[in-house]
Amino acid sequence: MSNRKQQPDMKRREFLTKSVIAASTATIAPGVLLTTADANAATKAASSNTRWGMLIYTNKCADGCSSCVSACEKENGIDLVKKPEGHSDAMWDEQRPQWIRKVKLKDTQTGMVSNLPLMCQHCEEAPCVDVCPTGASFKRADGIVMVDRHICIGCRYCMMACPYKARSFIHADVAEQVVESPRGKGCVEACNLCANRLDAGDGNTACAEACSKEGHNAIVFGDLKDPNSAVSKVLKQSHSRQLREDLKLNTAVRYTNV
Repeated sequence: MSNRKQQPDMKRREFLTKSVIAASTATIAPGVLLTTADANAATKAASSNTRWGMLIYTNKCADGCSSCVSACEKENGIDLVKKPEGHSDAMWDEQRPQWIRKVKLKDTQTGMVSNLPLMCQHCEEAPCVDVCPTGASFKRADGIVMVDRHICIGCRYCMMACPYKARSFIHADVAEQVVESPRGKGCVEACNLCANRLDAGDGNTACAEACSKEGHNAIVFGDLKDPNSAVSKVLKQSHSRQLREDLKLNTAVRYTNV
């Protein structure tokens, strides 16, 4: 009697096991294979014990160098975006996506000109998060300000609220993109401090890495809450400031010599 009861259970268990295995790899379209994530794959959740940020030495940022910009665009697939047919150069310069850009600041009293990369400043008190009506603009536990493209409605309130003009709007279909940084028409996007890298255990951003390879070492990245991190050490040694300190946003990006 007991054997007869166990047989259906064994068959059912065998059926379920095979179903799970089959579901883990399935062809959803010709040439496209859908696979489930490995349950044993390493994952690292964002933690409030960490706050990612960077210090930028403007005196080390070389005039004419755009390695940080190129690295960012390659990392996030922005270099794959081409000027739409019919767009003028002026319109394209105004609308093309930019997660990081090089700017020049001139001291009106001394005449000194500073070169610096400008991106999302990852504010502790982020205006973009405050004005977002859907919650698409949000701040992670580790301080990274991001956009959830699945619930972004393209209202662009966040773009208007950002005092650094650090966000871009995707006007056209995105024909090509990289897996690590999905992008889509009708959404706002901005620098996310290479969150995909950090979540995978790489403790550096593409821009900082590129700057280091060029030998400029103008960007120092790391955990602002770790007193032993490189960025914490240089912040203690160098006088730095926020851009638009008057807004009291407590940005995660700081600059010297501005």
